[in-house]
Amino acid sequence: MEHVEVEKRELVYKGSILDVYADTVRLPNGHKEAWDFVSHRKGAAAVVPVLPDGRIVLVHQYRHALKRMTWEIPAGSRDSVTEDTMVCARRELTEETGYTCDRIEPLISLKTTVAFCDEFIDVYLATGLHPGQQHLDEAESIEIKAWKMEDLLTEIYAGRMQDSKTVSAILAYQVKVLQQG
Repeated sequence: MEHVEVEKRELVYKGSILDVYADTVRLPNGHKEAWDFVSHRKGAAAVVPVLPDGRIVLVHQYRHALKRMTWEIPAGSRDSVTEDTMVCARRELTEETGYTCDRIEPLISLKTTVAFCDEFIDVYLATGLHPGQQHLDEAESIEIKAWKMEDLLTEIYAGRMQDSKTVSAILAYQVKVLQQG
């Protein structure tokens, strides 16, 4: 494919983790277009916490963009652009669920919304879980629940669980389990 050239980039909004730009691009056919671009400056990490009995721990929290509560895997932005995503994943696991883990390993890396945003999320698998106390931020009110895989799949395929990182991570974990036999 031929190159798309960004002729102009204007910062429209600078937030705490997101910057929004209005870009003017020249397409390979010579046409100019206006495209929106959202830069997620830090990136993020998430974790699939699996209990010894195979259930997966999810968090239930309010998501303002949807104006409702959602069930998701624990996740959060890195503290800095240099923070290792595995460190971030361990921190988010403990903060949001109270659990710590003996083992954590990479599961899948995602680009969440490629049409207009560069956010990435590295997803990890956490096992050898130990319960503890949540360490929530002031703005967080999170309930946790352990789910059986078949119940998660029912929620996903019924369209009731739609968070892309959660759906991708659960399906990736299911494939991993199936491949291990």
